Amino acid sequence: MPSPEAALSELQDRATLWSVGEIPAADVVDAACDALVAGLDGPGLRQLAACTRAEAGYAVHDLLLVALDELGVAFHTVAGEAREEATVRALARRMLSGQSAPWELTFRLHQLYGHELPLAERLVELDDEYAVIEGNDGAVARVTAAVMEEARRITGGPRVPIELADAQG
Repeated sequence: MPSPEAALSELQDRATLWSVGEIPAADVVDAACDALVAGLDGPGLRQLAACTRAEAGYAVHDLLLVALDELGVAFHTVAGEAREEATVRALARRMLSGQSAPWELTFRLHQLYGHELPLAERLVELDDEYAVIEGNDGAVARVTAAVMEEARRITGGPRVPIELADAQG
C-alpha cells in the first residue's frame, strides 16, 4: 500500500497527464481509489473514486477539482509553462517507475514540446541522440543512462502546482 504522500503525488501526476490527454479519465479514478486506500479522504475524493469508467469521461473534470482542493493541492484552469513542466515531471516519474521506456519518454517529450521547453531540453537532445545510434548497443546504453540521470534530476525538485486546460476525458 502506498503512503498517503505517494498516493497524492500519483493522483496529481495522473491529473496532469489526463489534463494533456496522455491518459484516460479512468486512470484518474483509479488513482483516487488508491488514494482512499492509502488513507486520504474527503467527500470529493470519495465521489471521484466512485465514478464508473463510463462516467469518468464526463465527471472527472469537476470532481477532480473538488477532490484536489479538499486535499490542498492547487490545480488551476489556465494552461501555461507550469503545466508543461508538471507534465514533463509526471512523464519522467512514470518512466522511472518502469511504466515506460527511457526512449519513449524522450520521444514523447520531443513530440509534445520540440526544443521549446527548457526543462525538457536535455531529454529532447537525448532523443536526437537515440535517433542516430541505432544498432550500437553501447551508445544506446550510454544514452539510456543519461536519460535516467536527467529524469532523476528533474523529478528531484519540489512539486509545483499544475495548471489544467480544458481537458478531454
